[in-house]
Amino acid sequence: MSTDIVAEVRAEVAAIPAGSVASYGDIAEWIGTSPRQVGHAMSLLDEGVPWWRVVHADGTPATCHQGQAPRLLADEGIPMRGTRVDLRRARHRREGPVPPSP
Repeated sequence: MSTDIVAEVRAEVAAIPAGSVASYGDIAEWIGTSPRQVGHAMSLLDEGVPWWRVVHADGTPATCHQGQAPRLLADEGIPMRGTRVDLRRARHRREGPVPPSP
């Protein structure tokens, strides 16, 4: 995997504000790759990025990190519909250029 893609994914994830989420597909669209590539890049990120703010297209939280995502999302007050994030209310709408890598 290109270190450029990992850096781009890291920058996008780091830019998702608390209380919001993005899907793997959203990030893929923003950086011009596929959701699977985003998922792979996510697996290479360190703990310093808010990984729990990236969800599946149907709002299902990530299952990695011993299933901590639902608790972390709840801690941020992210609206849920059952066990899934309410994407209509919580989706981050990125505007403008890609943020610089941290």
